Order: sequence, then C-alpha cells, then structure tokens
Amino acid sequence: MRDPLDLTGQVAIVTGGTRGVGRGITTRLLDAGAEVVVCGRNAPEEPVRSGGREALFVPADVREIEQIDRVVAAARERFGRLDLLVNNAGGAPSVDAATVSPRFSEGIIRLNLIAPLHFSQRANAVMREQESGGSILFITSVSAMRPSPGTAAYGAAKAGLVSLAASLAAEWAPRVRVNCVAAGLVRTELSHLHYGDAEGLARVAATIPLGRLAEPRDVGDACLYLASPLAAYVTGSTLLVHGGGERPAFLAAARG
Repeated sequence: MRDPLDLTGQVAIVTGGTRGVGRGITTRLLDAGAEVVVCGRNAPEEPVRSGGREALFVPADVREIEQIDRVVAAARERFGRLDLLVNNAGGAPSVDAATVSPRFSEGIIRLNLIAPLHFSQRANAVMREQESGGSILFITSVSAMRPSPGTAAYGAAKAGLVSLAASLAAEWAPRVRVNCVAAGLVRTELSHLHYGDAEGLARVAATIPLGRLAEPRDVGDACLYLASPLAAYVTGSTLLVHGGGERPAFLAAARG
C-alpha cells in the first residue's frame, strides 16, 4: 500500500516559500516527494533544497494579478499540473491602530486577504480541470481568533481567511478542497523582532502549554496532512497548530 503522505508526482506552489514558515512548508513538501514552486519578491540567498531536490523559484509580488498568473504558468509549463497551493505570504509590522494611515491598513488587507483570494481563484481554475482536483491552504494565525493589538488589520485579514476558506470550500467542492492552518507563535529567523533575545523567547515559550514555540516544520507537517489523502474528507476547516494556545493572563494575575 502506498504511503498516504507520499506526494510523489504532485506539484505545489508555496507563496513566500523561501524563508521562515514558508521555507519550512516547502522543505516538508519536498521531503514528501512533491515538486514545489516558490515565489517571493526577492530571490533567496540559498535555493530551497531538501530530499535531494530543489524548489523552483519564480520572482513575484502576490499583490499583482499578472505576477500571480506568471507563477501559475511557470508551474504548469515546468510540471504540467497543479495539485496544491499554500497561501503563506503575508505579515505586518506593529503599528498603532489609532494613528496608522488608511493606505497602510489597505496594504495589509491586500497582502494578507485579497492576494490569497486572487491566487486561489487562479489555482482553482487549473485544479478543477484535473480529474484529481486539488487542495488549497491558507496559512492563517491565532491572531484571527484572539485580540491582535499592534496588528489589528493583520488579525482582521487572517480572520477573513478563515471565513474565506469555508466559503470557497462550499463553492468549489467536490473537486477542490480548501482549508486553513492557524499557526501560533513560530520560531523563525525573525523571532527576535517580536519576542526579544534568548531570555525573551524562553519567557514566551513558557506561556505555551507544550513549552516551546512552533518550528516552521510543525506548520509544514500540518500542511502535508491536509494536502494528503488522509484529509480527503476535510474541507472548510481550520487546523490549530499552536501548542495548546497561550495560558490565560488572568491565571498569572490571580497568583499575584
């Protein structure tokens, strides 16, 4: 019997797949046998390699429709099909919601919500013509489900992805499945910008029931499951990958 987590012969696109969480997703898919196309505004310093193979990099700003089309076309021209889209590109710096400019907020929504919608439309157009259909994933965040002070527009956009996935799953079934992976706090090369030095990271990790931040590969494992036949009856769902969440602040406050 074939390993259900073996994606040999399948083709994936991972947006923002050259660093951080996206790189972890890409390497996990490569390890599972998939051919992977990654895109970003800047080429990585080192190609994304794993399992003896290398991801194909296509430069693209996912906020631009014609550049989305270029990535999809590159995947089809090189590999002849598209089985999986992982909408991972996104993010936001911390800002004060009371004073941030409308243009900035619109840009955050465009990157984190509108761009994934446009990319998914393009991917669906390919997948629905394939007998095997396809799978689309949105990398959302626990910020979609709790307050997100400092990144209010980002949290709202990520919440929008949860609703979007549910709606697209209903519209595009049964040929295309659509799901979300809601990541908690993840250790990446930029973690120090959010959580501070090693001591700060340790204090943050102590607030998580599993006692550590997620690694990018943890998110990649969740994507592999949702892309595999093991999740054949899973669509319109959001999988939490957050180590049990964050301990409620009132517990610490109550102890003084």
